[in-house]
Amino acid sequence: MKLSVTEKGLMRAGLGVVLALLPAAFAMAAEKEIAASDYREKVYASWIGQCVGNMYGLPHENDYIDAPGPDKFPYGYQEGVHLERMREANGVYADDDTDIEYVYLLTMEKFGPEPTLRQLGEMWKHHVRDRVWLANRAGLAALNFGYTPPVTGYRENNPHWFQIDPQLINEIWGVTAPGMIEYAAAKSGWAARIMDDSWGIEPTIFYGAMFAAAFFETDMNTLIEIGTAQLPKDGRFINTVARMRELHAQYPSDWQAARKVMAQEYYIDEPLEAKTIWNANLNAACGVLAMLYGEGDFQRTLDLNCAMGFDADNQAATIAGIMAVRFGMKGIPAALLEPLPDRHWTEPFNDFYLNNTRFDIPNASLKNMAARMALQGERLILATGGKRAQVNGEDGFLINADAAFVPPFEFPAGPRPLIETGKALEWAIPLFGGTAPYAVQVLLGELPSGLHFENGVLSGTAEQAGVYPIVVEAQDSAGVPLTQTVQLMVRGPNLAPSAKEILANVRETNTARRDKLWLTVPASLYAPSVEVIRDGKTTGDGSTFYSIDSSEGPRQDYYGYTWETPQRIGLLGFHTGAMEEMAGWFTSLNVEYQDEGGAWQPVKKLVVDPQLLPGEEPYNKAHFVEYLLPFEPVSTRGIRIIGDAAGIPHWATTPKYKVLTFFTSISELTVHGPLPPLD
Repeated sequence: MKLSVTEKGLMRAGLGVVLALLPAAFAMAAEKEIAASDYREKVYASWIGQCVGNMYGLPHENDYIDAPGPDKFPYGYQEGVHLERMREANGVYADDDTDIEYVYLLTMEKFGPEPTLRQLGEMWKHHVRDRVWLANRAGLAALNFGYTPPVTGYRENNPHWFQIDPQLINEIWGVTAPGMIEYAAAKSGWAARIMDDSWGIEPTIFYGAMFAAAFFETDMNTLIEIGTAQLPKDGRFINTVARMRELHAQYPSDWQAARKVMAQEYYIDEPLEAKTIWNANLNAACGVLAMLYGEGDFQRTLDLNCAMGFDADNQAATIAGIMAVRFGMKGIPAALLEPLPDRHWTEPFNDFYLNNTRFDIPNASLKNMAARMALQGERLILATGGKRAQVNGEDGFLINADAAFVPPFEFPAGPRPLIETGKALEWAIPLFGGTAPYAVQVLLGELPSGLHFENGVLSGTAEQAGVYPIVVEAQDSAGVPLTQTVQLMVRGPNLAPSAKEILANVRETNTARRDKLWLTVPASLYAPSVEVIRDGKTTGDGSTFYSIDSSEGPRQDYYGYTWETPQRIGLLGFHTGAMEEMAGWFTSLNVEYQDEGGAWQPVKKLVVDPQLLPGEEPYNKAHFVEYLLPFEPVSTRGIRIIGDAAGIPHWATTPKYKVLTFFTSISELTVHGPLPPLD
């Protein structure tokens, strides 16, 4: 089935558009009223609750995998490195459960309460420079490569699209949309697309709705139902929530038995593509079980979030935040507000947030952060049809509970279309958000011969290699216009399939050595042989070759081809595979050709487009991207890329992960004749 650009755009933007059409089984009245003082106090409680859950849960992070934590509640704040860090900070310190929300608060203050995804991405690029993992790191690397959201989260570009990351950093969208359940759900899912896709974003939608509803609803079971009502009816997580309810009913007083079945179904039996301990569906299932067995009790629910295991601190922080909104500060047990009784703090966490993780962001007062967040919520209430009013004799707000979120209309940057002469093409302009239908036209420029443009889709068969810049204008049904310059590069036929031999210094992955490494990408991506670099597959299962062998020291890697007869070559396309946290990328990259005597010589006038980002930071090393390598044309029987393989110490404290391993990752290497301007 062929889809128009409008249909494809709606499939990508669907959680911002389609969610508003879903029936809300637990719809609220059209207006909700709240006193300004109550709203601000609940926002503060949500922030303190998240800090409580984060600090309480950190000692249990990734500790309980094969079995749950002990049923010896309450766990309490446990002595160790995390408590020592609070002592050193004399307050609470930043962690990935709270610090991205700080970035989003700054984004709202800079651009308003409804920023664009591109604006969020720009704030990520400036403020987030370390201490991100999995989908967040992959999304940031794609941003630094030049992509913009939601392309950074698409499953074909981000191998971590299904991981837990978005559900622990997007609570702010629900907190700033009190009572606006559909709005909060859709906006949370929209922001989750920076790093996730498909069912990976569904728990974020679920929690966003619960945060918004908790300002007016205190029963946890009802909040779970409200969150569930906002989930896509054909999605995965709605069935997961139903399954957790079944297990709770089957084992009403035995949470360990329910957890055992849950772990079997969503971890042990999980398909290889998504089998990790950080899986979004798995960890959110833990959260649902903790809420069901916690029965609304803050302390017990917090302990159960830790005991369920896997990436426990994230669920603890998010759900503690939801529980705190229900009753405000009085709903948080007093003992949890004093992790260091000997310090005699007069305010929760000494009213101090130490930013030790994000660039160019100051330390802050927790009360000040909450007040600033509440101010953004008040602005949003008024911007979405609410109004100021007297509530119980004091200043407050009437909230438009039926407010709908429409994602801002955007023209995201992503992979350039792969256009080869003689090969049929169908490529849709990558629009996102706004309201359908879209109207798209070419304003300036000439299309390559053999291609035509209709309804936002470029199709046909290109006839002549070259570079064809065009200016495209797009409008949504609201008349919002966007223009974008698109460089259409038409390449000659790929010569790699006709090569007699693939060249590589490592031809088969040493799988025994590979499997001893700390690996985070799905094992389904791995290809054991270098033969995959010319199979036409640039992403997905079986696409990625790692040059891991038995060597341990620094080295150069190369990949290339030889032919029986000389070939006229002026362009290579190097497609990276998936990246690991300690290696996978080239730190230098060159192109060499074989001269008539068989010796390797560097090509002249080589351009690496885009340039390799300097440094060894993994958050700059993008998964599944293409580097174009044009150079002065050569006639040769052999061509190869060559460069230094990366290898950095891993952050994990386990000694075996400290062993340096140098390797590169590749999915495809294409070879083409020169482009006309270079010939």
